[in-house]
Amino acid sequence: MDFFSTHNILVHIPLGTGGYDLSWIEAIGTLAGLLCIWLASLEKLVNYAFGLINVTLFAVIFFQIQLYASLLLQLFFFVANIYGWYAWSRQNANNQHVLQIRWLSMKKALGWAGVCVVAIGLMTIWINPVFAWLTQVAVTVMQSSGLAVTMPQLQPDAFPFWDSCLMVLSIVAMILMTRKYVENWLLWVVINVISVMIFARQGVYAMALEYAILTLIALNGSWLWIKSAREQGSRALS
Repeated sequence: MDFFSTHNILVHIPLGTGGYDLSWIEAIGTLAGLLCIWLASLEKLVNYAFGLINVTLFAVIFFQIQLYASLLLQLFFFVANIYGWYAWSRQNANNQHVLQIRWLSMKKALGWAGVCVVAIGLMTIWINPVFAWLTQVAVTVMQSSGLAVTMPQLQPDAFPFWDSCLMVLSIVAMILMTRKYVENWLLWVVINVISVMIFARQGVYAMALEYAILTLIALNGSWLWIKSAREQGSRALS
């Protein structure tokens, strides 16, 4: 089990003050995440296999560094990946995929926009007590399972608004991706740009670099899916 420890270092990266020790589990989890997003942009079903590897390893990391609320978010992504795998693999009687890449209707787009605005506003106000409660729930569940964990000393969120944006938009983007809506990629672009800004500001340059790469992949995914949605629309009109 030492392989899954964050102290099992693969390489020392000379970035920022003192550099950054990249562990094997973080390296593999990050690579799986990059492959997941890249394959999703190509509409490849296997992206969900790499997505499951990514969220599982990141959940292990968050457990070790006592970020239990982030761990719970990975559990949501785990379930979403399983659902996405099922939804993308469904076929009709003609052996064609039931789900096709498409845009949200104006009504649905406005509805999701309203949900995001309200959720981000509420989360910005309540992010510290909400994450304290989620962490308490996670600790209680793990203690009930026989794991020797203690409640960590939580500090106030450094960027409550931007952090709330990341959480809410990530959940919405993942849901939209499982339903093959083009807008998911536009949200991922916004999410990744915010992430680069926050990680660079906090001096976590390795993660900032990772999300800069993810931004490029999301931009490519946006272009590919917009092109595909136009082709689907043209076929539907012909």
